[in-house]
Parts: sequence; C-alpha cells; structure tokens
Amino acid sequence: MELPGLAFAVWMFTCLCAYVDGYPSGKVREACTSMIPCHGGSPQLTPEHTITVNGTEFKPGDSIEVHLSGPDFEGFFMQARDAEQLDSPAVGSFILADRRVSQLLTCGRTKNSAVSHTNKAKKKHLKVYWIAPRDAPKHVQFLATVVKKYRTFWVKIPGPVVSQPSALSPTTPLHTTSEAMSTSHPVSYLSKPFNASGCGSTKFCIRSPSNCDPESASCFFLSFQQEKSSVFIEMSGTSEGYLAFALSHDQWMGGDDAYLCVNEDHHVHVSSASLKGRSPPALDSENALEDVSWRLVDGVLQCSFRRSIHLPAYTGRFDLNASYYIFLADGEAGEGGLIHKHSRQPLVTNGMYDVTGLPRDIGGSHSPQLIKVHGALMCVAWVTTVSIGVIVARFFKPVWSHSFLFGKELWFQVHRMLMLSTVMLTSISFVLPFIYRGGWSHQAGLHPYLGCIVMALTVIQPLMAGFRPSRHAPRRQLFNWFHWTAGTTARILAVVTMFLGMDLPALDLPNPWDTYTMIGFVAWHVSIDVLLEIHSYRLIRKVEVIEDDRVQILQSLTSAEAEGRLFKQIVLSIYVCGNTVFLIAFLAAINQI
Repeated sequence: MELPGLAFAVWMFTCLCAYVDGYPSGKVREACTSMIPCHGGSPQLTPEHTITVNGTEFKPGDSIEVHLSGPDFEGFFMQARDAEQLDSPAVGSFILADRRVSQLLTCGRTKNSAVSHTNKAKKKHLKVYWIAPRDAPKHVQFLATVVKKYRTFWVKIPGPVVSQPSALSPTTPLHTTSEAMSTSHPVSYLSKPFNASGCGSTKFCIRSPSNCDPESASCFFLSFQQEKSSVFIEMSGTSEGYLAFALSHDQWMGGDDAYLCVNEDHHVHVSSASLKGRSPPALDSENALEDVSWRLVDGVLQCSFRRSIHLPAYTGRFDLNASYYIFLADGEAGEGGLIHKHSRQPLVTNGMYDVTGLPRDIGGSHSPQLIKVHGALMCVAWVTTVSIGVIVARFFKPVWSHSFLFGKELWFQVHRMLMLSTVMLTSISFVLPFIYRGGWSHQAGLHPYLGCIVMALTVIQPLMAGFRPSRHAPRRQLFNWFHWTAGTTARILAVVTMFLGMDLPALDLPNPWDTYTMIGFVAWHVSIDVLLEIHSYRLIRKVEVIEDDRVQILQSLTSAEAEGRLFKQIVLSIYVCGNTVFLIAFLAAINQI
C-alpha cells in the first residue's frame, strides 16, 4: 500500500504546484481547448459577468473593442470562436489595452489568440481589442472563463456574436472614422493589401528583400506614383508599432522630411514630421496629406496617402521632384502613439533618387556600406588568413622543412604572408568605423574597446617578429612564449569582438543564425587543431618505440614522415575548404543586410 500512497502524494504535489505556480500568473495554455481551469469541482451555472463589444459587424483586419465586466474576479481566459462551431479552435488575435492586468497567449497555431490574467489581484473590468483574421468565419462569438475564487468559476460565458456583412463591394471602404487623428482629412480602411504591380514601370518602388511581395509578412515596401501635381505613396511592413520613411540629403538622420504610420490601439495615425538629429520626430500639428487609408492584418501594417509635389506653406516639407536618400524604418509604439527608437538600423537607399523621375524598382541596405566592408574584411582576416596561418606554423614545420620559397622555408613564407595579410586587412577595417562615425562610437558597447585591443596586438605581432632571436639563442624560448601568448589572445578577443559586432544595429546579422555559425566556426577550428595535435603525438610515440637498430630507425622515420606529410596535407586541404565555406556564409549574410 506504500506505492499507491506515494503516487497519490506525487499527484497531489503536482496539482498544487500547477495551481500555485501556474494559474495566478495566467499561463493556462492547457485550457485552450476546453477553457476549463484545472481547479477541480464544477463550474457555476449562472454567470455574473458579461461580455460587450463596440460593434456587431466586421471585415478581415477590423478591430473590435471587447469588454469583460462584473463583480470582483481574480482570473479570466477569453477567446473568439466560430459561432456555428463553438468547439472549434480560437480565431483571430487580440491586442492588449493594459499589460498590467492582461497578457496574450497562443492557442494552437494562432498567435495571440487568447487573453488571460497576469496576477490574482481582484478586477472588475477588462478591455482588449480583437483583430479579425483573413480567413474569419461568417459569425464569431466571444467566450470567457472567469474565476472569482479558486473553487468558484464560470466556463465559456457566452458573449455577443459579431458577423461579416452579407454583401460588400470589394472597392467599398470597410471602415471610416472621424476620431482625432493627425490628419485633417477623412481616413478610410484599405479593403485589400497592396501589390507590387507597376513597380519599375509606372511607380518608383523600394523593396526589402528585393522583389518581395507586400502581401508577405516579411516584406518592407514603399512606393511613389506621380499623378499630375501630387504623388500617391504606399508603405507596408511587419510592425505592431509604426512604419516610417524619410527623405534626406545625406545618409544620416537629422534635418529630414519624415512620414509616419503609427498603430495606437489598432487605429493607425498617419502624419508628417520633421527629424532633428537623433531626437524623436516632431509631428506636424497640421499636414496636407490626403486620401489617407490604412490596414492592419496579421501583424502587417499598411498605409497610403497622397501628397502634393510642392508644399511651400508647410515648413520642413521637401519638394518631391528632387533627389534624396530614402530611409525606411519600423519600431514599437507606446501609449498615446509615442514611438520608440527603431530596434534596428533603418533601410537606406544606396544612392539619391528622384521619386517623380524615371520609375525604378530598387532595394536598400540596413547597414552602411563602410560598416559592411568593415565586417567583411574582419571576417576574411580572422576567419581565414589568421586561422590558416596559425595551423601552418604549428603543424607544417616538419612537413615543409625541406621546401623553400624565396630562400626561406615554405611553411615560414606561407605563415608570414598570411599574417601580414591579416595585419593589412585588420588595419584597413579598423579605420572604417571611425570614418563612418566621424569619431568614437559611444553606443557600441564593448565592441570598439575590444577592437582597439585586437588592433594593438595585431600590430605588436609583426614588430615582435622583426626582433626574433636566432633559433638557438637563449632568448628564443622567451620570444616563442610571448609570440604565442599575444597571438592567441588576439585570436580569442577577435572572436569575442566579432560576436559583439554582429548584433550591433549598424551590422545586425540574422539572429540566432550569426551566433550558431560563429560557434560552428570555433568548434570547427578547435576540432582540426585537436586532430592534428593527436596525430603529431602518435607519430612521435611511433618513432620512440622503434627497436634500437639504425637502419630500421631511418626506414621508420622516413615512413612516419611520409605518412605524417600526407595526412597533414589532406587535413589542411579540408580545413581550408571548411574555412572558405564559413567565410562565404558570413560574406553572403553581410551582403544581404
């Protein structure tokens, strides 16, 4: 009877832990299907709480304000489901109005398809926004589970049913609002997403990645189409906060003409603004944007508007028939539509363009060209030349001891050539960020400090080698130790510096791909190093156990040397190929930023 007792105790402990650690925090994904809390007991039959909405009709992409209210309650769990099949999975997604009392959960494959509490504090009211998906059913009903106390709860409290209109012309605006927005003209809801038709033929387009479809969640899109004395502008991208573009006379922020589409409580505010330095944009109290429309579906924010080519009455607005660098940025927005600094470097065109001139279909870069060259040169130096040079110096002295190049041993000449190449590449790469920034970067963390140390060690190495004592000099051992220590320290710090640099905004390689690839390179180098060390050790041991016969010793030494030479050359060839693969991967990633 002891075993059943132990099993019962474990079961009780598990249930108590689930209650104490899980449900007060609202992490109740296991209730996604049934909406029943694992509290034990039976649900109450007569609901005390009600669900209300601010509208009864919707179209895909629409936002519906949902309220849950009633007597004090501790926990809740809300979903929207097909009203004709209430046992079906949750549909649509939610946006929070107050993150202090509510949080988003993912049920099934639909992200943010449920809302729950964040703590046990008593509540009387909850407000969230439900976003209708593209494939929404004709009728949707809101359901809520409410927990008043641990043993007192209601399951699937029925809420209102909202429906799609029975007939609506595709060209009819879905939604018109007169809420206070930063535009003084009527704002309409886009009935369908943008498309790239006409790019390069009738309109000027900027796309990232190149040739992407603005209907895709991964596509950032900006287009300009001249229509007599005005330009019709479309902007699209993945963003829960804001999208913005700016016209600039240079590739630096400041003194620019900017336009923002900001998501605030699932209503998009479209406005013009001025950029001064790195300060937040100063929104215009009035602007001349016309035909403003927007759309927000499945995390893709789209907005369009019309602007006159010339706006002499509006300070800070540029004429659109001149050439500019074009920025395209995205980021998060807080309460009241306050925008935060973009989390990554904006997409910037590689040249200056006139959007009213010849239609073009171009891309841009999230990284300045000088910074991309900086990263590429560092990869060539510290992924390829220095790594191969170290392997050659450590393991190929006996292999190429009788081969000479320009009067010196072959291994030494190859090692010296690769190391001098590393010094040259690192030196050129080192000055590029200073040219780009015009001085020291105070926003790059430890990366520039470690880079300076690596640069110093890189210069010290050849200077030290210039004063190398002869092979049998008493100080030769001391030189070898300092040379190895400085070189190894430089290589370790270089890898750390590259790790830090790959995630800086100016050169933000795909994450976590960059981390895994760099870890793979380090593991690759260490494994080859260990393999050659083991092989060298075994060859030495093989020679040491030979019988004391001079002829046999000479034959064995020759055989061992030949065997070692062939093996090491094969390993070196494989190592060079592997390093080349890693180098190409890094260069390709840098080129695509």
